[in-house]
Amino acid sequence: MNALAWVLEVLAAAGLAQGWAGAAQVARFAAAPAAMIPDPAPITILKPLCGNEPLLGTALESFFLLNYPSYQLVFGVQDPADPVLPVLADLQARYPAVDAHLVLDPTPHGRNRKIANLINMLPSAKHDILVISDADIHAPADFLRAIAASLAAPNVGLVTTLYTGLPAHPGLPARFGADAINHIFAPGALLARAMGRQDCLGATMALRRTTLAQIGGLAMLSDHLADDNVLGRLVREAGFTVALAPCVPATSVPEADWPSLVRHELRWARTIRALAPLPYAASVLQYPLAWAVLALICAGGAPAPWLILGLACLLRYRQIQRIDRALGVPPMSQAWTLLLRDLLSFGIFITSYTSNEVSWRANLLHADSGRPNSAL
Repeated sequence: MNALAWVLEVLAAAGLAQGWAGAAQVARFAAAPAAMIPDPAPITILKPLCGNEPLLGTALESFFLLNYPSYQLVFGVQDPADPVLPVLADLQARYPAVDAHLVLDPTPHGRNRKIANLINMLPSAKHDILVISDADIHAPADFLRAIAASLAAPNVGLVTTLYTGLPAHPGLPARFGADAINHIFAPGALLARAMGRQDCLGATMALRRTTLAQIGGLAMLSDHLADDNVLGRLVREAGFTVALAPCVPATSVPEADWPSLVRHELRWARTIRALAPLPYAASVLQYPLAWAVLALICAGGAPAPWLILGLACLLRYRQIQRIDRALGVPPMSQAWTLLLRDLLSFGIFITSYTSNEVSWRANLLHADSGRPNSAL
């Protein structure tokens, strides 16, 4: 093989080593005991909603079934014709004992419509502890207990959670979307945390009302695309830590076709690149099979790169098996799908540098750094 091919093989080896480290972090996180508190405080869950999508009813229903002594659900909708409203009405009729409230208010606040929705919902929240949860999250029964215990720890100002991907369709696009969450996002987030980062992962954000007021309220997030990142930064700057709760909900992966999946993942990629350019650039090592394929191309089809690619696929497959077992998700990957997943991720990584424009719910926005004066 030529020198360039060997360099690419070294990058593939580095990616595999990172993959093993990430898998080990996932296994360690899953095996850690869950701390609980005997008399947890009441909690309000804020659920901003916009439209209906596959598995949404199942996801929302999981929040009516939580094992927690006292909690309130506040749903926010901005359009009186939103198709999610009949879904909510059905759930409220089926679970009348759950304290659930609907806020229907189109008042705008800044350019981030999710935050505008939350600002409209906040006056209806009864309790001091607020949990902001995405619409497509499927919560385990102990979801709130784990969050309450984490928030009760000394100096914790914000609690977030990992999450796994749950395909809403049987086809490859939804499976590939779930694979990216389970096998790239989850181990990557835990590796970053092991290295000292305290990222806020936006699917779940829990904090006290007093903490929210101390950092300037939800209005501080209203003109930023990555509101979760801004919230985490403001909480850390106020002197608090961001904790990771010992529970792993799932998020629906609704993409049924390749264009939808690419748009979604490109939005993620460009947002992360704008927020953390250097760590994002280093994350290209996460795709060892793509590097092995590039080495094979550069070597002109020599026998050794073929053998190395086969070994890399096997080792990557073993990593994925360990992650799936630790997270308790059903296996969805095969060696050839892992190879295609890595190549797609590598292509999205390269494409993310071509623009800052992202597509979000039929709106074109621009990824920003999350800092003041870097609005949408």
